[in-house]
Amino acid sequence: MPVKCADGQDHGVVDRVDGEYIKLTRDDSGQHHWLPLSAVDHVDEHVHLNLSHEQVHQQWLSEDPHPEHQN
Repeated sequence: MPVKCADGQDHGVVDRVDGEYIKLTRDDSGQHHWLPLSAVDHVDEHVHLNLSHEQVHQQWLSEDPHPEHQN
């Protein structure tokens, strides 16, 4: 499912819900990103965030937020 910020720009596609985060599919550079579920405003055919484009880039995580998933 595509993810859109409050500005209407695309921010990737949901890979899965991962605890309290949405894990996005890998971007063009092969990197996953995680966004907190609290950033979700509503869901229809897209996941709409309550964050602007700039806020998304400030708040998304580039490392798995779950230490138990790391080796």
